[in-house]
Amino acid sequence: MLAMLAILAMPGVPVVLLLHSPSMPPADRPLRLMAILAHPDDESLGVGGTLAKYASEGVEVSLVTATRGQSGKYYGQREPGKHPGPEQLGRIRELELRAAAGVLGVRQLTLLDYHDQALDRADPGEAVRRLVDELRRVRPDVVLTFGPDGVYGHPDHIAICQYTTAAVMAAASSTGDGGAHLTKKLYYIAWPPSTLAAYEAAFGRVVSTVDGDVRQAVPWPEWAITTVIDTRRFWPEVWKAISCHDSQVAAYEGLKNLSPQHHEALWGPQSFYRVMSTVNGGRTRETDLFEGIPA
Repeated sequence: MLAMLAILAMPGVPVVLLLHSPSMPPADRPLRLMAILAHPDDESLGVGGTLAKYASEGVEVSLVTATRGQSGKYYGQREPGKHPGPEQLGRIRELELRAAAGVLGVRQLTLLDYHDQALDRADPGEAVRRLVDELRRVRPDVVLTFGPDGVYGHPDHIAICQYTTAAVMAAASSTGDGGAHLTKKLYYIAWPPSTLAAYEAAFGRVVSTVDGDVRQAVPWPEWAITTVIDTRRFWPEVWKAISCHDSQVAAYEGLKNLSPQHHEALWGPQSFYRVMSTVNGGRTRETDLFEGIPA
């Protein structure tokens, strides 16, 4: 799917990306999965089942979170007047994130500490370079992140998608420090209609208001989903991880009262779009993010 030669332009730094035959992970190390997301709780609500599944199978799971979520609402006391302020909320949410990551089996957690709700206004060259450093340090086989729709148009989700996609390409270049790293596969989170219906049953319309415009979540068409991971067995871990986000958990109360059908849609399969792969392709739907990569 990748061309042999691609060119990525970062501010002032033209990067020529030469993609040769990918080298497979050495037999003496586990497979590695990295999730690159925007906020604390994205890991649990977005891909918790997937992270827990692969961690249980011996995959080294790492997580990069771009912000501390300090601009979010505070639900811990269920009273707006009890809001601890942005800086304290950021510290609270970091602790919650670390607890949730532990429940899901995340081996390494990196916080980039960009400002919540302003990730799309970060210096893109700097953000990409920092992610390149993480990719070259951890050397994951598979990377997953948000799609270009940001699930429901959230600017931070869209920004981390753009930065991650650029960084995966840039990390494979020989330019810079740390040694080139070629990620074998890159995936975007892709909600099918069933997942969106479950969230709407819990929360109503899933929307984001940006510059006065209301952006509503739109599901990916079933034919566009390349990969579905069975995560039914891990929903208890996912719910425990979600519950770690105590400052936000009151906002998730609606999840408790869903119908069995909607619970199955949320905690059963997790769906992705395979953006690129150096090891496999075709129209057959995958059931494993590491398909084509030797164990």
